[in-house]
Amino acid sequence: MLLNTEELLAQLQDALERDDFDSAIRMLDVLRGPDQAMLFAELDDDEQQELLPKLDFSDSADILEDLDDPETAKLAASLPIETIARIIDEMEPDKAADLLGDLSKQQTQALLARLHDADEIRPLLIYPDESAGGLMTSEFIALRPLMTAHEAVEALRKWSPDADEIYYLFVVDEEKKLCGVVSLRSLILAKPNTLIENIMDPDVISVKVGIDQEECARTMSHYDLAAIPVVGEDGLLVGVITHDDIVDVLEEEATEDVYRLSNLSDSELDPDSPILEQLKGRLPWLYLNTVTALFGAWVISNYEQIIAQAAVLAIFQSVVTGQGGNTASQNVAMAVRTLATERVGAKTQRRIIFRQFVMGLLLGLAVGAVVAFGVYLWRGNIYLSLVLGLALVANLGLGSMLGVLVPLGLEKIGVDPALASSVLVTAATDSMGFFIFLSLAAHFLQEIQ
Repeated sequence: MLLNTEELLAQLQDALERDDFDSAIRMLDVLRGPDQAMLFAELDDDEQQELLPKLDFSDSADILEDLDDPETAKLAASLPIETIARIIDEMEPDKAADLLGDLSKQQTQALLARLHDADEIRPLLIYPDESAGGLMTSEFIALRPLMTAHEAVEALRKWSPDADEIYYLFVVDEEKKLCGVVSLRSLILAKPNTLIENIMDPDVISVKVGIDQEECARTMSHYDLAAIPVVGEDGLLVGVITHDDIVDVLEEEATEDVYRLSNLSDSELDPDSPILEQLKGRLPWLYLNTVTALFGAWVISNYEQIIAQAAVLAIFQSVVTGQGGNTASQNVAMAVRTLATERVGAKTQRRIIFRQFVMGLLLGLAVGAVVAFGVYLWRGNIYLSLVLGLALVANLGLGSMLGVLVPLGLEKIGVDPALASSVLVTAATDSMGFFIFLSLAAHFLQEIQ
């Protein structure tokens, strides 16, 4: 059941205005962790800075773990260093590393000097945030092949992990190289004297520490894993990525793709973002759109005399470009989604390109026939109807193919397919639509006038 956020927020803010921190803390204490963070995020900056240090350090840590990274870093930077150090000590190592990575170098060094578990966090800081190393946690237990099931359970009991969910236990050899995985169920059901090597699965699916987080998510989704080990180039086990981290990645990547398809380069933007940040994230793409729109206008200018002789052409040219753009945008969305969730081989790419070209022609025939018939009933000119119908077939066919070619091409050169696909495809379909429609119209100009 979702919270009545507005009512709870009003009560919480009322308690804070009265400096009744005990009541405010009790309101948060009865909520689950994510609900605490959601309510806390609705408070003003001053209210957050005032309330957070008065909470139990473990509760403060839970809240910071569930807040968005920019909000967490901003809040942490505003608190006394001793206070934030005590809170970070209660955080999961991977979440703590994410927070420290968003702070200034001076703040990070000062905090590391005060942390009790700094050695667990330092190794995580060397990896980029969007890599497997940036996602993983260093808090894991590694078993040995010659341990017994009883010894493994005892080791797990002594470790007493903070994580609520443990699905797999990974096995390393004497050199600490990953060599197997044991499910918690297998360990519990095994007889006490059973050796780990007899119940472990030596075929372990793992990821390299430097690969992109999107590839991690793809691997875990493909093999339906709840956790995946991270290894260095030498095969040594260095960390573990759990499913909750991957859920965050999927949300982040989906948001990023949606924003980029809408020509927003910064996935952290929202309607309440500072005006300067919104300008930086949105204005460059509007400039690019302006350039491509002017190119389309230049194409039209080459047929200015034809349009002057048959003004009716100006009425219908947007139909051709609009439908071509719509068809291409559908394919861009499908192509970006496919590239984000799976690898597309060369053979598959050729099949997709050809299939979408045929699909575009069929869509063009279907749409073009309806539009041509409607325009004939409206204007009574068979040649105008024929030009419009043929232009739609051609532009939808080419636009549909471009909607796949552009994302595939961008990925091939190492550019995010979502980043510029919509801009490039829209510019291409508009220009092609104007060119095709007006070129055909020029051949039938006497009959259209």
